[in-house]
Amino acid sequence: MMSTRFSKAILRGLLGGGVLCIAFSLTASGQVQTETKTAAAGAPTKEIKVQRGEIVYVSGNSVVIKMEDGSLQHFDNVPDSVTVTVDGKQLNVHQVQPGMKIERQVITTTTPRMITTIKTVTGTVWHVSPPTSVTLTLENGKNQQFKIPKGQKFTVNGQETDAWGLKKGMKIDAQQVVEQPETVVAQEITRTGTMPPPPPPPKPDVAILILVAAPAAPAPVETAAAEPAPAKLPKTASDLPLIGLLGVLFCGISLLTMAIRGTVSRLAIPKG
Repeated sequence: MMSTRFSKAILRGLLGGGVLCIAFSLTASGQVQTETKTAAAGAPTKEIKVQRGEIVYVSGNSVVIKMEDGSLQHFDNVPDSVTVTVDGKQLNVHQVQPGMKIERQVITTTTPRMITTIKTVTGTVWHVSPPTSVTLTLENGKNQQFKIPKGQKFTVNGQETDAWGLKKGMKIDAQQVVEQPETVVAQEITRTGTMPPPPPPPKPDVAILILVAAPAAPAPVETAAAEPAPAKLPKTASDLPLIGLLGVLFCGISLLTMAIRGTVSRLAIPKG
């Protein structure tokens, strides 16, 4: 029995959909060993989207929010588990109220990665239909048919051959490697809000009059009324004393005048 081994036959999508390994057409339960590996295929990218609005209507689990652009967004059947952080507290849909400002931040992280699936099977060539298929007898005694990709090469006793070189009775180990890129998208959503300002105090229905007491006027001071002066003094004495007084005054003036003249005359006469 000739021993043939081909390993690490890698299945990759190339030009024209060509494949570089045996493509297993059926699954041989218990005979095909499968191993899956996951590896990062690049740096993750992040996208941050922020939406802001104001709650204008709340009823039960339904909320209407007016967005910054003026549009209205209706959210029906909001789960109680959806909360908004307001002043450090988590409020659900039954605790929010109209007038609250809401900010919703969505962080989307996109991570490319490569999923590598390796399938390995060991068997003995039972039948070959070159260049399309080969039937192997597996370890459990059952036969399993596998497709041979176009251009697949095999190594037989250190020499390279194609499907035409496979013969019945050759023991081969076939390995299928499938690499499939995929993108993992994860989202982180945070919601924050601020309470509406308190309502203004209600306006009174009637005007409120404020009475300001006027300062008390000082008490009047009573003063005695002055008696009016008499229009004419009463005559209580005669004019004789006044006439006598005037006579004495004129006599004195006359004597004084005579004395002054005598003095002036003596001064004017020259001596001998």
